Amino acid sequence: MFKTAAWIAALAALAAAFAMVAAPARAQVSIDINQGNVQPLPIAIPDFLANGSDPQLARDIAGVIAADLKRSGLFAPIDHKAFIEKISSFDAPPRFGDWRIINAQALVTGQVVRQGDGRVSTQFRLWDVFAGNQLEGQQFLTDKNWRRVAHLIADMIYERLTGEKGYFDTRVVYVSETGPKDKRVKRLAIMDQDGFNNRFITAGGELVLTPRFSPTSQEITYMSFGNADPRVYLLNLETGQREQVGNFPGMTFAPRFSPDGQKVAMSLEQGGNSSIYAMDLRSRATTKLTDSGAIDTSPSYSPDGNQIVFESDRGGNQQIYVMSAGGGGAQRISFGQGRYSTPVWSPRGDLIAFTKQSGGKFAIGVMRPDGSGERVLTEGFHNEGPTWAPNGRVLMFFRDQGAGPKIFSIDVTGNEQAIPTQGFASDPAWSPPLN
Repeated sequence: MFKTAAWIAALAALAAAFAMVAAPARAQVSIDINQGNVQPLPIAIPDFLANGSDPQLARDIAGVIAADLKRSGLFAPIDHKAFIEKISSFDAPPRFGDWRIINAQALVTGQVVRQGDGRVSTQFRLWDVFAGNQLEGQQFLTDKNWRRVAHLIADMIYERLTGEKGYFDTRVVYVSETGPKDKRVKRLAIMDQDGFNNRFITAGGELVLTPRFSPTSQEITYMSFGNADPRVYLLNLETGQREQVGNFPGMTFAPRFSPDGQKVAMSLEQGGNSSIYAMDLRSRATTKLTDSGAIDTSPSYSPDGNQIVFESDRGGNQQIYVMSAGGGGAQRISFGQGRYSTPVWSPRGDLIAFTKQSGGKFAIGVMRPDGSGERVLTEGFHNEGPTWAPNGRVLMFFRDQGAGPKIFSIDVTGNEQAIPTQGFASDPAWSPPLN
């Protein structure tokens, strides 16, 4: 794990010393991610050079970068067998003609150097093949966390070529499920967004459900069922400090944070109905936001904090509604066939993800905040629990086809990927960026 303040200071100094970025120029190579169907950009990522370091480590770092970019659905890493030039020097410009022949539009070169103090230095350069110039470059130092360095490099490449922030230097918390189906042990676990560096953060003595990340810190809220009523906890993932928010006998859905991290919205059951409440985390004061006489649940704040989307059966079956964050009148926005649930507002503010059940199938879809433009991204048997990446372009969800739940990711164009986990996994929640 990086020491954040020291690492950022060191990185700033290295950036100044390692002034590799070419003079500002408009790149000829870029990706317009706002198009309906984006053609993946061909990018060449040769193995990094191992100058006094482990050749396997150099290959692994380049491999993680390529895997991150490919998984986004926006990049198509070119097979190494097609390469004409063999990169032999990090300091010499590449032979751009060789890369144009194989239709590489962007090229990433890099080297890994073992320092005298044992730390590993990773340097990279991003080249525009057709313009023949350098677009980006940086150096990173780390003791052990080379995978994070690879994710940070992938983020820089993603941002330089798309204009959008990357999402690879992030983590996902989820519910890990082990044991036979009738005696499942559920523990909270956390992993990098690509499924690596998995570790457990609860011991399994209590049933845990619905973890949710704060949008402003490495802190989660989750529900825990012991011998008493359900309790809601806040857990700081950096310090391990756990704090009980409250005892909620009638809780029907775990809290979600407001964008500033100062409040949570939740649903509480009373007299057979459930209403949505907001709690101030500093004063612990709660405010009732809905009182419809129906089941109102699954609240999620808009990224500006001004609105809340939620599900309700006030119209006869589960549908999606939007109201002011302070409560009051709600507007129904879902009108398709079937039942809608678990709405989650995109960090970009432009889309709301949801689960939809219709005709025996469970779909993960998106719609605009006014209900227009509904699109199903994937459907099948028991898809549920969408969560957004911090850039608002990619979702994770879980699917249970009978044997046990597994986690998948899918972007807004429908590019679906399985995420490797240790055992069964459900209810993912995506972190904000780590840096």
